[in-house]
Amino acid sequence: MIRNLWSPQDVASYLGVPVGTVYQWRSRGGGPPGRRVGKHVRYKPDEVERWFADLPEEVI
Repeated sequence: MIRNLWSPQDVASYLGVPVGTVYQWRSRGGGPPGRRVGKHVRYKPDEVERWFADLPEEVI
């Protein structure tokens, strides 16, 4: 099954963080992997979910 790509807004909604946080992660080289499509950044849902699953479980 093919899933639509996510925008930064979709990623922010999925993770429950402000969209500005997603942009900060990208500019600092962190966060889920995204790709440029023309002038837009898009994310593969599976990669965002994998990135989240690989985060440490502890809260600091």
